[in-house]
Amino acid sequence: MNSLTFGDKIVFLIYFLVVSFYGYWIYRRKRNADATSKDYFLAEGSLTWWAIGASLIASNISAEQFIGTSGSAFKMGLAISTYEWMAAATLIIVAIFFIPIYLKNKIFTMPQFLHQRYNGTVAMVMAIFWLLLYIVVNLMSILYLGALAISGISGLNIYFCIVALAVFAVVITLGGMKVIGYTDVIQVFVLILGGLAATYIALGELTKHTADHSILSGLKILHNEASDHFHMIFKKENDNYMDLPGLSVLIGGMIIVNLNYWGCNQYITQRALGADLKTARAGILFAAFLKLLMPVIVVLPGIAAYVLYQRGMFHQEMLSSSGVTDVNKAYPSLLNLLPAGLKGLSFAALTAAIVASLAGKANSIATIFTLDVYKKAINTQASEKKLVVLGKWSVLVAMALGVIMSLVIGERLMGEGKQGFQYIQEYTGFVSPGIFAMFILGFFWKKASSNAALFATVGGFIFSVFFKLLPRFADLSFLYPYGFAKEALQDDKVTKLYEIPFIDRMGFVFVLCVIGMIIISKIDQAKGVKTNGLEIDASMFKTSRAFTAGALIVGGIIVALYSFFW
Repeated sequence: MNSLTFGDKIVFLIYFLVVSFYGYWIYRRKRNADATSKDYFLAEGSLTWWAIGASLIASNISAEQFIGTSGSAFKMGLAISTYEWMAAATLIIVAIFFIPIYLKNKIFTMPQFLHQRYNGTVAMVMAIFWLLLYIVVNLMSILYLGALAISGISGLNIYFCIVALAVFAVVITLGGMKVIGYTDVIQVFVLILGGLAATYIALGELTKHTADHSILSGLKILHNEASDHFHMIFKKENDNYMDLPGLSVLIGGMIIVNLNYWGCNQYITQRALGADLKTARAGILFAAFLKLLMPVIVVLPGIAAYVLYQRGMFHQEMLSSSGVTDVNKAYPSLLNLLPAGLKGLSFAALTAAIVASLAGKANSIATIFTLDVYKKAINTQASEKKLVVLGKWSVLVAMALGVIMSLVIGERLMGEGKQGFQYIQEYTGFVSPGIFAMFILGFFWKKASSNAALFATVGGFIFSVFFKLLPRFADLSFLYPYGFAKEALQDDKVTKLYEIPFIDRMGFVFVLCVIGMIIISKIDQAKGVKTNGLEIDASMFKTSRAFTAGALIVGGIIVALYSFFW
């Protein structure tokens, strides 16, 4: 039933009131009339390790996970968990190597890093680029997919849901990073509790007609009836190889996806940049442990939905208007099986994930625009008070743009029958290889020049477009001979185009960007061009015994998971 009962509405109302009043209490308690822009945008020195870790996850887990990842799990199975489990490993790397560099060099925004390491031109180009990416891809996708899910569960009009989500997120965002960070703790608690409830009920549905109704029995049935959905590494003949190409999810482009997202992304790193190193590392380690849990919440329900769909439980609900199975409806269809009260809790969990992610993204947009565009290029003498006010206006404008785009083109890009999660990953992947190359060489190679960084910025995007279009002009069937071909109309004839999996494309582009940066930097060095190295010493990367022990546990769990589900 696509509606909420009175009990569901009461549960959701309690969640809404708790988050709203707690956020207001935090705002009043930590409000400072003379707050600086860094205090407002970064909550400098105010977030504890558990608030940082929870905020990282709340900002990351959103509609693209609950809806997109569950939809991909419906189609591909457990293999989509690679985005979660590889992220846990990546967070450890970021905590050890990236965060110390940022904190030692007093870096608060990613464009600031580029300005300090390269020059103002590189920083400004990337600031504009990030603003466009965050609004056009991220805000729009979160709003549309989130509204799609909420509409499918509650029966509310999707356009109303888009606007309502935006308004709720804006209210939280205007309180600054302190409010976002601490309300995210509640958001994470709700999304984990509600997500586990949905998984529990889904497994219960599988055991309805058996003598054993335990969770273990449900997992066993799930594995038996969808055994092909429990492999982490696809072979080339697998139909899903295009999305997750074999070992590339371990040693190829997936590493670039995660290191760029978790280590070079204002939206994510902003949570840790206002803390000291010990607190930041502890928060990131906490987030890594939470990441290991995420597939239980967003992947298993998708696989359970697949089994229930095969049993004919909700064929009608998952059909698109054109009669095609719409994987984006897997999670909402599953939630509609929940009893009153639990459905309200899961509905609140989904809303929490969406709102927290929107708030974090909007705050990052405001931070970059205010500190890296306005303050650097428009009004260098702006007062701290004016920057904070402008930041709040930036939140409103960015969210309005996200709403407009989700209303106008959201359905075309992520509508019926499309994998929303894959859309986000592929189009973000057009820029991430060049950005990561620029960052990683900027960190650890003092000779990397600003001209080389510009090459990676622009050249990385051009290379990505080139490899995307290459199959239209060259026969690549020798690379991918098992039919990852898309039918296309060329010269009035239907032909097959053998596309390069986008994760492989990212690997190719990253290597080309690194090679190009090295060559250009060597040329600049021969010309006597000076570079701006960062302050780095080996002692920065030493970790405490507690952190090392936690990191080894995370690594051991990941190895065990991949070994068991290979």
